[in-house]
Amino acid sequence: MYRSSSSGQLSFEDFYLPFGGKLSGDNRWVKLSELIPWEEIEVQYAEQFSQGMGAPGKSLRLALGALIIQEKLGLSDRETVEQIRENPYLQYFLGMSEFSDQAPFNPSSRVHFRKRISADLLAQVNESLLFQEKSEELSQEDDTDPSDDDNAPPMNQGQLVLDATCAPADIRYPTDLNLLNQAREVSEEILDVLYRSIQSTYQRKPRTYRLNARQDYLKVSKQKRPRRNVMRKAVGKQLRYLRRNLNHIETLSQDGACLTQLRSRQYRYLLVIHELYRQQQQMYQQKVKRIDHRIVSISQPHIRPIVRGKAGASVEFGAKLNVSYVKGYVFLDRLSWDACHEAEDFIAQVDAYKQRLGYYPESVHVDAAYRTKAHRKWCKERGIRLSGHSTAKMSRAEKKQVKADAGYRNRIEGKFGQGKRRFSLGLVKTKLAQTSVTAIGITFLVMNLEQLLWQVFYLFFSVVYLLKCSWNEILGWFEQSSFRLEARCSQAEMRCSYRTNRYSAASE
Repeated sequence: MYRSSSSGQLSFEDFYLPFGGKLSGDNRWVKLSELIPWEEIEVQYAEQFSQGMGAPGKSLRLALGALIIQEKLGLSDRETVEQIRENPYLQYFLGMSEFSDQAPFNPSSRVHFRKRISADLLAQVNESLLFQEKSEELSQEDDTDPSDDDNAPPMNQGQLVLDATCAPADIRYPTDLNLLNQAREVSEEILDVLYRSIQSTYQRKPRTYRLNARQDYLKVSKQKRPRRNVMRKAVGKQLRYLRRNLNHIETLSQDGACLTQLRSRQYRYLLVIHELYRQQQQMYQQKVKRIDHRIVSISQPHIRPIVRGKAGASVEFGAKLNVSYVKGYVFLDRLSWDACHEAEDFIAQVDAYKQRLGYYPESVHVDAAYRTKAHRKWCKERGIRLSGHSTAKMSRAEKKQVKADAGYRNRIEGKFGQGKRRFSLGLVKTKLAQTSVTAIGITFLVMNLEQLLWQVFYLFFSVVYLLKCSWNEILGWFEQSSFRLEARCSQAEMRCSYRTNRYSAASE
């Protein structure tokens, strides 16, 4: 069941503080609460709850706000709750009407928050942030006189940057030997649970040879650089140990042991282990190191190896992200757990730009992977300039344009660095596929909120500075700027005349 929060934004002046005083309107959390359209997205959030059954769920503002606080401050689940209990500005950001020293929710509720807030909901919030600027532009255009060509299609405007990256997951670096050893240990736990359920009627516990299997594993894993034949022999032994355990589990289930005795996590592990054994057995028999949809983690079977070819790590294990950069904002256009070519979504990403703003971009800045012949032709038909070197011989102005385009494309690399160094995009610690998608989406949302918040504070302090300055000071600042510009122009003219005289003298 879900109960809608009260309509209207609570004023920071009405927030009750038991120790006296009032909140400051210049605080970043107060400003940030005004930028997010809470009431618009609450309708979509409330659709997943029942109308009259169950206890009332937490409000959208509390759930989404807590995730934003955790991502922005880089806190754990427990530390997030403690910070909210101690900070009245955080409680105001979550929509509370007065300060309270009680925890608003349990730290374990964060998992439910991530499950309820979908990627579509986060995308809707991101779109609304960009539309705030678009609505301002449209309001300025409405003030102008209408022309005769109102039905003409809009001209291409703006710049679009496309790129892809990987969000590494928090898993141990996978090797075949380690995965098989972990699968064997989990299968032994499952076997013990099933045997205890029918121990009174079963004559003898099946042998697993777990001590011998453990010794065989340690004998090779402790070696610094084991030889290839030694590693292959160890993998074969672990495969046979795992196959014996899986056969015993099947036998026990046929003799009366019910799989409902297992926990949900153990049953999920059992299904993953069966698929892992099939993949490893196939690679072992065919003597190959690659297979489609390869499992690299038992606890997170959705993770796949992503070959990136970077200097630090040629292979990363996580989600592949296709991202677009528009006016300082970043949008997650595609998230895939399987490896895919980043240029596949080029046309879809450019069309998404048109859906957001109503027109195609003037230029698209991409790397060499996107600049295919088909994409060049598609952009030329729509009047879009695709960055990068062309096949024909370029003039000096075109080379200068290519260099400027490469510099503008670096902005999306800076956003990747911000997400991976400042926020949690560099190591996603959530375990489930659904919660990982939400955690990645929250990172992009917080980066966009940082951009919008910076613009608000920049405009605010600019207005305050101009109000504090007198009219004579403002005119003096413009006069100094024009004087500096004239001085630089005169210096440039002197350099040009000096070089011209020197070249003419040399030619004579």
